[in-house]
Amino acid sequence: MAQTIKIKKGLNIKLIGEARKEICSIETQHYAVKPTDFIGVLPRLLVKEGDIVKAGTPLFADKYRENILFTSPVSGVVEQVCRGEKRLLEEIRIKSSAESESEDFGADDPRSTERSAIIEKLLKSGAWPMIRQRPYNIIANPDDMPKAVYVSGFDTAPLAPDYTFIISEDLSDFQLGIDVLARLSGKAVQLGVQAGGNFPEVNNADVTLYSGPHPAGNVGIQIHKTNPINKGEIVWVVNPQDVIIIGRLFSRGVLDTSVIISFCGSEVISPAYYRTRKGVSASVFANGNVKAGPLRYISGNVLSGSRIKPDGYLGFYHSQFTVIPEGNYHEFFGWAMPGLNKFSFSKSFFSYLTPNRKYRLNTNYNGGERAYVITGMYEKVFPMDIYPMQLIKACLAGNIELMENLGIYEVDEEDFALIEFIDTSKTEVQQIIRNGLDLIRKEMS
Repeated sequence: MAQTIKIKKGLNIKLIGEARKEICSIETQHYAVKPTDFIGVLPRLLVKEGDIVKAGTPLFADKYRENILFTSPVSGVVEQVCRGEKRLLEEIRIKSSAESESEDFGADDPRSTERSAIIEKLLKSGAWPMIRQRPYNIIANPDDMPKAVYVSGFDTAPLAPDYTFIISEDLSDFQLGIDVLARLSGKAVQLGVQAGGNFPEVNNADVTLYSGPHPAGNVGIQIHKTNPINKGEIVWVVNPQDVIIIGRLFSRGVLDTSVIISFCGSEVISPAYYRTRKGVSASVFANGNVKAGPLRYISGNVLSGSRIKPDGYLGFYHSQFTVIPEGNYHEFFGWAMPGLNKFSFSKSFFSYLTPNRKYRLNTNYNGGERAYVITGMYEKVFPMDIYPMQLIKACLAGNIELMENLGIYEVDEEDFALIEFIDTSKTEVQQIIRNGLDLIRKEMS
Protein backbone atom coordinates (compact mmCIF):
# COMPACT_ATOMS: atom_id res chain seq x y z
CA MET A 1 0.00 0.00 0.00
CA ALA A 2 1.37 3.41 -1.01
CA GLN A 3 2.55 5.78 1.70
CA THR A 4 0.54 9.00 2.09
CA ILE A 5 2.23 12.24 3.09
CA LYS A 6 0.21 15.32 3.98
CA ILE A 7 1.79 18.70 3.26
CA LYS A 8 0.39 21.20 5.76
CA LYS A 9 2.40 24.31 4.93
CA GLY A 10 1.96 26.06 1.60
CA LEU A 11 -0.43 28.19 -0.40
CA ASN A 12 -2.73 27.59 -3.34
CA ILE A 13 -3.05 30.65 -5.57
CA LYS A 14 -6.31 30.41 -7.49
CA LEU A 15 -6.13 32.25 -10.81
CA ILE A 16 -8.56 32.80 -13.63
CA GLY A 17 -7.72 31.14 -16.94
CA GLU A 18 -7.41 27.39 -16.36
CA ALA A 19 -7.11 25.36 -19.57
CA ARG A 20 -10.16 23.29 -20.48
CA LYS A 21 -9.63 19.52 -20.73
CA GLU A 22 -9.56 19.38 -24.51
CA ILE A 23 -6.52 18.71 -26.68
CA CYS A 24 -6.38 20.95 -29.74
CA SER A 25 -4.12 20.72 -32.77
CA ILE A 26 -2.25 23.72 -34.12
CA GLU A 27 0.20 24.12 -37.00
CA THR A 28 3.39 26.13 -36.73
CA GLN A 29 6.85 26.13 -38.28
CA HIS A 30 8.75 28.06 -35.65
CA TYR A 31 10.74 26.34 -32.90
CA ALA A 32 13.88 27.07 -30.92
CA VAL A 33 16.36 25.53 -28.50
CA LYS A 34 17.63 27.94 -25.86
CA PRO A 35 21.06 27.14 -24.35
CA THR A 36 20.19 29.52 -21.49
CA ASP A 37 17.67 26.92 -20.25
CA PHE A 38 20.54 24.69 -19.13
CA ILE A 39 22.33 25.73 -15.94
CA GLY A 40 26.10 25.40 -16.04
CA VAL A 41 26.30 24.61 -19.77
CA LEU A 42 28.81 26.45 -21.99
CA PRO A 43 27.54 25.72 -25.53
CA ARG A 44 29.76 24.83 -28.50
CA LEU A 45 27.74 25.45 -31.65
CA LEU A 46 27.65 22.57 -34.15
CA VAL A 47 25.44 24.09 -36.87
CA LYS A 48 25.17 27.32 -38.82
CA GLU A 49 22.32 29.25 -40.38
CA GLY A 50 20.92 27.48 -43.42
CA ASP A 51 21.88 23.95 -42.30
CA ILE A 52 19.32 21.20 -42.87
CA VAL A 53 18.56 19.22 -39.71
CA LYS A 54 16.43 16.27 -38.69
CA ALA A 55 14.74 15.66 -35.36
CA GLY A 56 17.65 14.45 -33.24
CA THR A 57 20.42 16.23 -35.18
CA PRO A 58 22.97 17.79 -32.77
CA LEU A 59 22.77 21.59 -32.58
CA PHE A 60 25.37 22.23 -29.87
CA ALA A 61 27.38 20.43 -27.23
CA ASP A 62 28.53 21.31 -23.74
CA LYS A 63 32.16 22.48 -23.87
CA TYR A 64 32.71 21.09 -20.38
CA ARG A 65 31.19 17.68 -21.21
CA GLU A 66 31.44 17.06 -24.96
CA ASN A 67 29.39 13.86 -24.79
CA ILE A 68 26.27 15.79 -23.75
CA LEU A 69 24.51 16.87 -26.95
CA PHE A 70 21.52 19.12 -27.49
CA THR A 71 19.55 18.17 -30.57
CA SER A 72 16.85 19.60 -32.81
CA PRO A 73 13.24 18.96 -31.71
CA VAL A 74 12.01 19.02 -35.33
CA SER A 75 13.28 18.54 -38.87
CA GLY A 76 13.82 21.58 -41.04
CA VAL A 77 16.37 24.33 -41.56
CA VAL A 78 18.35 26.38 -39.02
CA GLU A 79 16.68 29.74 -39.55
CA GLN A 80 18.64 31.94 -37.15
CA VAL A 81 21.36 31.72 -34.52
CA CYS A 82 20.65 34.46 -31.97
CA ARG A 83 23.38 35.88 -29.77
CA GLY A 84 23.19 38.41 -26.97
CA GLU A 85 25.75 40.46 -25.07
CA LYS A 86 29.32 39.20 -25.29
CA ARG A 87 28.14 36.83 -28.05
CA LEU A 88 26.16 34.75 -25.57
CA LEU A 89 24.32 32.04 -27.51
CA GLU A 90 20.65 32.64 -26.67
CA GLU A 91 18.59 30.77 -29.25
CA ILE A 92 18.91 28.44 -32.20
CA ARG A 93 15.73 28.96 -34.23
CA ILE A 94 14.51 26.26 -36.58
CA LYS A 95 11.88 26.49 -39.31
CA SER A 96 10.29 23.07 -39.54
CA SER A 97 9.74 21.24 -42.83
CA ALA A 98 6.40 19.97 -44.13
CA GLU A 99 7.51 16.35 -43.80
CA SER A 100 9.01 15.23 -40.52
CA GLU A 101 12.33 13.37 -40.66
CA SER A 102 14.20 11.91 -37.71
CA GLU A 103 17.61 10.50 -36.97
CA ASP A 104 17.39 6.74 -36.40
CA PHE A 105 18.78 5.68 -33.01
CA GLY A 106 17.28 2.18 -33.07
CA ALA A 107 14.45 0.76 -30.97
CA ASP A 108 15.38 -1.28 -27.88
CA ASP A 109 13.80 -2.99 -24.93
CA PRO A 110 15.36 -1.22 -21.91
CA ARG A 111 14.59 -4.19 -19.66
CA SER A 112 17.14 -6.29 -21.56
CA THR A 113 19.61 -3.55 -22.54
CA GLU A 114 22.84 -2.84 -20.69
CA ARG A 115 22.90 0.34 -18.62
CA SER A 116 25.88 1.67 -20.59
CA ALA A 117 24.01 1.18 -23.88
CA ILE A 118 20.97 3.01 -22.50
CA ILE A 119 23.14 5.95 -21.46
CA GLU A 120 24.83 6.01 -24.88
CA LYS A 121 21.46 6.17 -26.67
CA LEU A 122 20.23 8.96 -24.40
CA LEU A 123 23.42 10.95 -24.98
CA LYS A 124 23.48 10.58 -28.79
CA SER A 125 19.80 11.40 -29.21
CA GLY A 126 19.91 14.53 -27.06
CA ALA A 127 17.47 13.10 -24.52
CA TRP A 128 20.04 13.05 -21.71
CA PRO A 129 19.52 16.77 -20.77
CA MET A 130 16.00 15.76 -19.71
CA ILE A 131 17.61 14.08 -16.69
CA ARG A 132 18.65 16.60 -14.04
CA GLN A 133 20.38 16.11 -10.73
CA ARG A 134 19.79 17.47 -7.27
CA PRO A 135 21.58 19.28 -5.76
CA TYR A 136 22.11 22.28 -8.11
CA ASN A 137 19.35 21.34 -10.61
CA ILE A 138 21.88 20.84 -13.39
CA ILE A 139 22.06 18.20 -16.12
CA ALA A 140 22.99 14.87 -14.57
CA ASN A 141 26.47 13.42 -14.98
CA PRO A 142 26.20 10.11 -16.90
CA ASP A 143 29.18 8.77 -14.94
CA ASP A 144 27.30 9.05 -11.63
CA MET A 145 25.07 6.48 -9.96
CA PRO A 146 22.17 8.28 -8.23
CA LYS A 147 20.76 7.06 -4.96
CA ALA A 148 17.26 7.48 -6.46
CA VAL A 149 15.35 8.80 -9.48
CA TYR A 150 12.29 10.96 -8.76
CA VAL A 151 9.34 11.82 -10.97
CA SER A 152 6.55 14.07 -9.71
CA GLY A 153 3.34 12.99 -11.43
CA PHE A 154 1.46 16.18 -10.57
CA ASP A 155 1.98 19.93 -10.36
CA THR A 156 0.32 22.20 -7.81
CA ALA A 157 1.57 25.53 -9.21
CA PRO A 158 -1.03 28.09 -10.35
CA LEU A 159 -2.75 27.01 -13.61
CA ALA A 160 -0.36 24.06 -13.92
CA PRO A 161 -1.31 21.37 -16.46
CA ASP A 162 -2.99 18.18 -15.28
CA TYR A 163 -0.35 15.48 -15.77
CA THR A 164 -2.83 12.67 -15.10
CA PHE A 165 -4.80 13.90 -18.11
CA ILE A 166 -1.62 14.25 -20.21
CA ILE A 167 -0.06 10.91 -19.26
CA SER A 168 -3.29 9.04 -20.02
CA GLU A 169 -2.75 10.00 -23.66
CA ASP A 170 0.69 8.30 -23.79
CA LEU A 171 0.56 5.76 -20.97
CA SER A 172 2.53 2.99 -22.74
CA ASP A 173 5.44 5.31 -23.51
CA PHE A 174 5.34 6.70 -19.97
CA GLN A 175 5.65 3.15 -18.63
CA LEU A 176 8.58 2.44 -20.95
CA GLY A 177 10.28 5.66 -19.84
CA ILE A 178 9.88 4.58 -16.21
CA ASP A 179 11.50 1.24 -17.13
CA VAL A 180 14.47 3.13 -18.63
CA LEU A 181 14.94 5.25 -15.50
CA ALA A 182 14.70 2.17 -13.28
CA ARG A 183 17.54 0.56 -15.27
CA LEU A 184 19.66 3.69 -14.85
CA SER A 185 19.32 3.72 -11.06
CA GLY A 186 19.11 -0.05 -10.53
CA LYS A 187 15.97 0.36 -8.41
CA ALA A 188 12.34 1.40 -8.71
CA VAL A 189 11.59 5.00 -9.65
CA GLN A 190 10.18 7.19 -6.87
CA LEU A 191 6.87 8.44 -8.29
CA GLY A 192 4.91 11.16 -6.52
CA VAL A 193 1.15 11.12 -7.10
CA GLN A 194 -1.60 13.40 -5.84
CA ALA A 195 -3.79 11.73 -3.23
CA GLY A 196 -7.38 11.29 -4.29
CA GLY A 197 -6.56 11.41 -7.98
CA ASN A 198 -6.95 8.73 -10.61
CA PHE A 199 -3.33 8.39 -11.70
CA PRO A 200 -2.86 5.20 -13.77
CA GLU A 201 -1.08 2.19 -12.30
CA VAL A 202 2.63 2.08 -13.17
CA ASN A 203 5.13 -0.75 -12.78
CA ASN A 204 8.76 -0.37 -11.70
CA ALA A 205 7.80 2.57 -9.48
CA ASP A 206 7.43 3.12 -5.75
CA VAL A 207 4.37 5.36 -5.50
CA THR A 208 3.98 7.94 -2.72
CA LEU A 209 0.72 9.86 -2.33
CA TYR A 210 0.81 13.55 -1.44
CA SER A 211 -1.97 15.85 -0.28
CA GLY A 212 -1.96 19.50 0.62
CA PRO A 213 -1.36 22.90 -0.99
CA HIS A 214 1.39 24.05 -3.31
CA PRO A 215 4.34 23.25 -3.28
CA ALA A 216 3.28 19.62 -2.65
CA GLY A 217 3.86 18.92 -6.34
CA ASN A 218 7.47 20.16 -6.33
CA VAL A 219 9.87 17.27 -6.69
CA GLY A 220 12.23 18.93 -4.20
CA ILE A 221 9.56 18.78 -1.49
CA GLN A 222 8.92 15.11 -2.28
CA ILE A 223 12.63 14.28 -2.02
CA HIS A 224 12.86 16.12 1.30
CA LYS A 225 9.91 14.23 2.76
CA THR A 226 11.03 10.74 1.68
CA ASN A 227 14.80 10.63 1.12
CA PRO A 228 16.61 13.90 2.00
CA ILE A 229 19.83 14.77 0.17
CA ASN A 230 22.98 14.94 2.27
CA LYS A 231 26.31 16.37 1.21
CA GLY A 232 27.90 14.13 -1.45
CA GLU A 233 24.63 12.42 -2.41
CA ILE A 234 22.93 12.72 -5.82
CA VAL A 235 19.31 12.30 -6.85
CA TRP A 236 18.10 12.46 -10.45
CA VAL A 237 14.77 14.05 -11.39
CA VAL A 238 12.77 13.91 -14.63
CA ASN A 239 9.60 15.71 -15.73
CA PRO A 240 6.62 13.48 -16.59
CA GLN A 241 6.49 14.51 -20.26
CA ASP A 242 10.22 13.94 -20.61
CA VAL A 243 9.65 10.42 -19.27
CA ILE A 244 7.25 9.91 -22.19
CA ILE A 245 9.80 11.22 -24.72
CA ILE A 246 12.45 8.87 -23.32
CA GLY A 247 9.97 6.01 -23.63
CA ARG A 248 9.29 6.88 -27.29
CA LEU A 249 13.03 6.90 -27.99
CA PHE A 250 13.23 3.23 -27.01
CA SER A 251 9.89 2.12 -28.50
CA ARG A 252 10.37 3.84 -31.88
CA GLY A 253 14.09 4.56 -32.09
CA VAL A 254 13.57 8.27 -32.83
CA LEU A 255 13.54 11.47 -30.80
CA ASP A 256 9.88 12.41 -30.88
CA THR A 257 9.55 15.58 -28.81
CA SER A 258 5.74 15.77 -29.04
CA VAL A 259 4.30 17.26 -25.86
CA ILE A 260 0.91 18.40 -24.63
CA ILE A 261 1.10 21.94 -23.25
CA SER A 262 -1.46 24.34 -21.85
CA PHE A 263 -1.94 27.91 -23.09
CA CYS A 264 -3.58 29.56 -20.12
CA GLY A 265 -3.98 32.67 -18.02
CA SER A 266 -6.56 35.35 -17.34
CA GLU A 267 -5.72 37.18 -20.58
CA VAL A 268 -6.21 34.13 -22.80
CA ILE A 269 -9.61 34.16 -24.49
CA SER A 270 -9.88 30.38 -24.86
CA PRO A 271 -7.40 28.53 -22.60
CA ALA A 272 -6.81 24.95 -23.74
CA TYR A 273 -4.34 22.10 -24.11
CA TYR A 274 -2.39 21.74 -27.36
CA ARG A 275 -0.35 18.93 -28.83
CA THR A 276 2.87 20.41 -30.18
CA ARG A 277 6.64 19.92 -29.83
CA LYS A 278 9.31 21.16 -27.48
CA GLY A 279 10.58 24.66 -28.15
CA VAL A 280 7.43 25.90 -29.91
CA SER A 281 6.81 29.64 -30.38
CA ALA A 282 4.08 31.28 -28.30
CA SER A 283 2.99 33.50 -31.20
CA VAL A 284 0.89 30.81 -32.88
CA PHE A 285 -1.17 30.26 -29.72
CA ALA A 286 -1.57 33.98 -29.00
CA ASN A 287 -2.74 34.94 -32.47
CA GLY A 288 -6.34 36.13 -31.97
CA ASN A 289 -6.53 34.35 -28.63
CA VAL A 290 -5.41 37.00 -26.13
CA LYS A 291 -7.04 40.14 -24.79
CA ALA A 292 -5.84 43.65 -25.54
CA GLY A 293 -3.58 45.60 -23.22
CA PRO A 294 -0.06 45.37 -21.83
CA LEU A 295 0.55 41.66 -21.25
CA ARG A 296 3.21 39.48 -19.61
CA TYR A 297 4.03 36.28 -21.50
CA ILE A 298 5.55 33.55 -19.35
CA SER A 299 7.07 30.22 -20.32
CA GLY A 300 6.08 28.06 -17.36
CA ASN A 301 3.96 29.07 -14.36
CA VAL A 302 3.60 32.51 -12.83
CA LEU A 303 5.74 31.67 -9.79
CA SER A 304 8.87 30.10 -11.28
CA GLY A 305 8.49 30.50 -15.06
CA SER A 306 10.57 32.69 -17.37
CA ARG A 307 9.46 35.95 -18.94
CA ILE A 308 9.42 35.79 -22.75
CA LYS A 309 8.44 38.05 -25.63
CA PRO A 310 5.04 37.55 -27.34
CA ASP A 311 6.89 35.59 -30.05
CA GLY A 312 9.18 33.84 -27.55
CA TYR A 313 9.68 30.10 -27.23
CA LEU A 314 8.73 27.39 -24.75
CA GLY A 315 11.44 26.57 -22.23
CA PHE A 316 13.00 23.11 -22.41
CA TYR A 317 11.59 22.05 -19.02
CA HIS A 318 8.22 23.83 -19.27
CA SER A 319 4.75 22.48 -20.14
CA GLN A 320 2.71 25.68 -20.26
CA PHE A 321 2.50 29.24 -21.54
CA THR A 322 0.83 31.70 -19.18
CA VAL A 323 -0.45 35.18 -20.12
CA ILE A 324 -1.34 37.68 -17.39
CA PRO A 325 -1.73 41.48 -17.23
CA GLU A 326 1.41 43.58 -17.00
CA GLY A 327 1.36 45.54 -13.73
CA ASN A 328 3.08 48.67 -15.06
CA TYR A 329 1.11 51.24 -13.11
CA HIS A 330 1.02 52.96 -9.72
CA GLU A 331 -2.08 52.77 -7.52
CA PHE A 332 -2.76 55.84 -5.40
CA PHE A 333 -3.46 54.88 -1.77
CA GLY A 334 -3.83 51.24 -2.82
CA TRP A 335 -2.86 50.07 0.65
CA ALA A 336 -5.76 52.02 2.18
CA MET A 337 -8.48 50.50 0.01
CA PRO A 338 -10.64 47.51 1.11
CA GLY A 339 -9.00 45.37 -1.58
CA LEU A 340 -12.01 43.20 -2.37
CA ASN A 341 -10.42 42.19 -5.69
CA LYS A 342 -6.90 41.70 -4.33
CA PHE A 343 -5.30 38.50 -3.16
CA SER A 344 -3.71 38.67 0.28
CA PHE A 345 -1.93 35.92 2.18
CA SER A 346 -1.64 38.00 5.36
CA LYS A 347 -5.38 38.87 5.40
CA SER A 348 -4.61 42.56 4.87
CA PHE A 349 -7.65 42.89 2.60
CA PHE A 350 -11.25 41.78 3.01
CA SER A 351 -10.83 39.38 0.08
CA TYR A 352 -9.76 36.70 2.59
CA LEU A 353 -13.44 36.29 3.44
CA THR A 354 -13.93 34.56 0.04
CA PRO A 355 -11.22 31.84 0.10
CA ASN A 356 -12.44 30.00 -3.02
CA ARG A 357 -12.44 33.05 -5.25
CA LYS A 358 -10.27 33.08 -8.37
CA TYR A 359 -8.21 36.19 -9.12
CA ARG A 360 -6.93 38.15 -12.11
CA LEU A 361 -3.49 39.01 -10.76
CA ASN A 362 -0.88 41.11 -12.51
CA THR A 363 2.89 41.58 -12.18
CA ASN A 364 2.81 44.72 -10.03
CA TYR A 365 5.14 44.51 -7.02
CA ASN A 366 2.95 46.96 -5.05
CA GLY A 367 6.02 48.45 -3.44
CA GLY A 368 9.78 48.62 -3.70
CA GLU A 369 12.68 46.64 -2.31
CA ARG A 370 13.25 47.17 1.39
CA ALA A 371 15.03 45.70 4.41
CA TYR A 372 14.06 42.26 5.69
CA VAL A 373 11.49 42.22 8.47
CA ILE A 374 11.02 39.13 10.62
CA THR A 375 7.34 38.32 10.21
CA GLY A 376 7.25 34.51 10.48
CA MET A 377 5.34 34.37 7.18
CA TYR A 378 8.02 32.43 5.28
CA GLU A 379 7.70 29.40 7.53
CA LYS A 380 3.94 29.21 6.87
CA VAL A 381 4.42 28.47 3.16
CA PHE A 382 7.71 26.54 3.29
CA PRO A 383 7.13 22.85 4.16
CA MET A 384 10.80 21.83 4.51
CA ASP A 385 12.50 21.41 7.88
CA ILE A 386 14.85 24.25 6.98
CA TYR A 387 15.08 27.83 8.23
CA PRO A 388 14.33 29.80 5.03
CA MET A 389 15.18 33.31 6.23
CA GLN A 390 18.54 32.20 7.62
CA LEU A 391 19.38 30.30 4.42
CA ILE A 392 18.53 33.33 2.27
CA LYS A 393 20.82 35.52 4.40
CA ALA A 394 23.61 32.93 4.22
CA CYS A 395 23.33 32.98 0.41
CA LEU A 396 23.46 36.77 0.38
CA ALA A 397 26.58 36.66 2.56
CA GLY A 398 28.20 33.92 0.46
CA ASN A 399 28.91 31.91 3.63
CA ILE A 400 29.40 28.42 2.21
CA GLU A 401 29.75 26.60 5.54
CA LEU A 402 26.57 28.20 6.86
CA MET A 403 24.69 27.43 3.63
CA GLU A 404 25.68 23.77 3.95
CA ASN A 405 24.60 23.63 7.58
CA LEU A 406 21.24 25.21 6.72
CA GLY A 407 20.41 22.68 3.98
CA ILE A 408 21.40 24.29 0.66
CA TYR A 409 21.83 20.85 -0.95
CA GLU A 410 18.14 20.05 -0.50
CA VAL A 411 16.61 23.11 -2.14
CA ASP A 412 16.11 24.58 -5.58
CA GLU A 413 14.93 28.07 -6.42
CA GLU A 414 11.39 26.89 -7.29
CA ASP A 415 10.99 25.74 -3.68
CA PHE A 416 11.29 29.41 -2.65
CA ALA A 417 8.82 30.75 -5.23
CA LEU A 418 5.99 31.09 -2.72
CA ILE A 419 8.30 32.89 -0.31
CA GLU A 420 9.13 35.36 -3.07
CA PHE A 421 5.41 35.80 -3.78
CA ILE A 422 4.47 36.73 -0.20
CA ASP A 423 7.75 38.53 0.58
CA THR A 424 7.02 41.98 2.04
CA SER A 425 10.62 43.00 1.28
CA LYS A 426 10.09 42.57 -2.50
CA THR A 427 13.40 40.78 -2.97
CA GLU A 428 14.14 38.28 -5.74
CA VAL A 429 14.46 35.32 -3.41
CA GLN A 430 14.69 32.70 -6.16
CA GLN A 431 17.66 34.46 -7.73
CA ILE A 432 19.36 34.68 -4.34
CA ILE A 433 19.00 30.90 -3.87
CA ARG A 434 20.24 30.25 -7.43
CA ASN A 435 23.31 32.41 -6.77
CA GLY A 436 23.99 30.43 -3.61
CA LEU A 437 23.66 27.09 -5.45
CA ASP A 438 25.96 28.31 -8.23
CA LEU A 439 28.56 29.42 -5.67
CA ILE A 440 28.50 26.04 -3.95
CA ARG A 441 28.74 24.20 -7.30
CA LYS A 442 31.77 26.21 -8.40
CA GLU A 443 33.50 25.65 -5.09
CA MET A 444 32.87 21.91 -5.26
CA SER A 445 33.98 21.49 -8.89
